[in-house]
Amino acid sequence: MELFEFISIAIVVVLILYIGFLIGKYFARKEHEDKIPEIRETAIKQSRAVLSGQISEQLAPYLPDFPYKPTEARFIGKPVDFIVFKGMDEKKIEEVVFVEVKTGQSKLSSVEKSLKETIQNKKVLWDEYNLFNER
Repeated sequence: MELFEFISIAIVVVLILYIGFLIGKYFARKEHEDKIPEIRETAIKQSRAVLSGQISEQLAPYLPDFPYKPTEARFIGKPVDFIVFKGMDEKKIEEVVFVEVKTGQSKLSSVEKSLKETIQNKKVLWDEYNLFNER
């Protein structure tokens, strides 16, 4: 009889745990159902903000208040939006400018901040790589 009692108790415990799991799942679903429209709305707003920021970044050189010639700006995207080669149209580059375009309340990322500091500390080099260099 002991084995039968042990198996019966084990089955009852498993059933209680399973029923508890189902009840928890039900209440969790009920709790989140109310929040789903709000979560979707937030996700849509964030997605729109990101997309409009990306579009604005690429259109920036063609806006009237962009301080550089659009023909001298090259879109990079990461870690900086543009590199402007001032004087390139006249075939004499006099200055290279790194431009980061921001919209709204956006701030520089940590990578953008480190790039800014690197440039301000004049840690910028020229390197030439010859693919078929024979030694």
